[in-house]
Amino acid sequence: MRILLAGFQHETNTFAPSKAHYDNFVRGEGFPAMVRGVDVLALREVNIPAGGFLRAIGELMRNEAELLPVIWAGASPSAHVATDAFERIAGEIVDAARAHRPDAIYLDLHGAMVTDEHDDGEGELLARLRAAAGAGVPIVASLDLHANVTQRMLESADALVAYRTYPHVDMADTGARAARLLQRLLMDRNGGNGRPLHRAARRLPFLIPINGQCTFLEPARGIYALLDELERELDGVVSLSFTPGFPAADFAECGGVVWGYGDDAARIEQAVAALTEAVVAREADWAVPFLTPGEAVQEAMRLSQQASRPVVIADTQDNPGAGGDSNTTGMLRALVRAGATEAAMGLIVDPEAVRAAHAAGVGRDITIALGGQSGVPGDAPFEATFRVAQLSDGRCRFDGPMMNGMDVDVGPAARLTIGGVQVVVSTGKAQMLDRNLYRMAGVEPERMKILVNKSSVHFRADFQPIAEAVLVAKAPGPLLADPADLPWKKLPAGLRLRPLGPAFEGPVTQR
Repeated sequence: MRILLAGFQHETNTFAPSKAHYDNFVRGEGFPAMVRGVDVLALREVNIPAGGFLRAIGELMRNEAELLPVIWAGASPSAHVATDAFERIAGEIVDAARAHRPDAIYLDLHGAMVTDEHDDGEGELLARLRAAAGAGVPIVASLDLHANVTQRMLESADALVAYRTYPHVDMADTGARAARLLQRLLMDRNGGNGRPLHRAARRLPFLIPINGQCTFLEPARGIYALLDELERELDGVVSLSFTPGFPAADFAECGGVVWGYGDDAARIEQAVAALTEAVVAREADWAVPFLTPGEAVQEAMRLSQQASRPVVIADTQDNPGAGGDSNTTGMLRALVRAGATEAAMGLIVDPEAVRAAHAAGVGRDITIALGGQSGVPGDAPFEATFRVAQLSDGRCRFDGPMMNGMDVDVGPAARLTIGGVQVVVSTGKAQMLDRNLYRMAGVEPERMKILVNKSSVHFRADFQPIAEAVLVAKAPGPLLADPADLPWKKLPAGLRLRPLGPAFEGPVTQR
């Protein structure tokens, strides 16, 4: 069996300040850098879906499968994927399907890609692949927990399967589940004992804030436990998935979806209905309380007085993992204003500040205007004199649960200090989801009293085990944490913009 394998990952925030171009995918920006052909096979040891698929399909099919690796490309979340980037990468995958005529296709996708020309990037790619491969070729894709799953995606693929954890520590496990589904579909197509899979799907009537989707916390923890139980205990249910969605993509199918596949059409409808009803029944519990920057710092200072572990604050509205540029300064201002000590913050992206630090050298003072290029009201460059404490090449390997084993390069970096605050400044962006992003610039996160991470939830995988407490702050930034605050134009009428919140009145029409 000849199995074509490719990956194309992007989470698109249509309200974000900057787009994803081809070079962003070449660099990876917190994902593995772009690889092609046999080099894709090296991802088998990385905690991403493609890695889990590679390991699992080898064990499941052994000498029965020939892998045809094409490309793996991912870029940090941002605004729309530029047309050139989408057409080059998607075109490479579709051309390979036409050329090789594979027996099956596996894709490592995100599920929330919006391009300059296509609101549903993955749906467009899957439809093109279906046309190229033909109706008889099984297509299976793994998806991020934040996928905005569309009808076109469901109809173009034979099976879709999503992560069940946020932070995403089960990415490789999800790839393995995709491998098992693909094996099952190949059995069906080749006269095995399997039965055709029936699909059921339901959409949620409200948007869920990103911070409310963490599976370390309720209600997400309980909902995914129920998903596992239904999948395990209901006869005829083969696979269940629930994506709460990425509530910052302005198009008609943004939002949460529950779907699944089963041998028995009635049973899979029953399971999908039960899970959807459980999600909706806890609508109020998906809401999230936020702190102002000043409140968060004061509370962190209070908690840290008697603590032996750091208090971690999420700078959620400038999260590069959701489309931010990681350069706002609201939390830095709050730390300095409050006189915080033994505090560290990262990553702030400012290539000019890094160049100034490297030019001056360790131990020297530099007077700069740091960050603040977001253009967001309330954000501005932070003008001050910093001490250059350490210089770095910006390279490290992730040791934490997310993307364990992945090499990361954020470009030249520096650790700057001001008073009792240390700031890790980098040339390129990456979400602060692994402690080694601090260590590569000389910050030992376990020794700090306060850590301010430019992240929303992913940081919890590596930081929660060392944290005294975790706080969530809304400093001025481009990524409004409450989806009801966003200037929506294309959502369907009646969709609630937050749990128990106001309903969208209808798509804005041009006059």
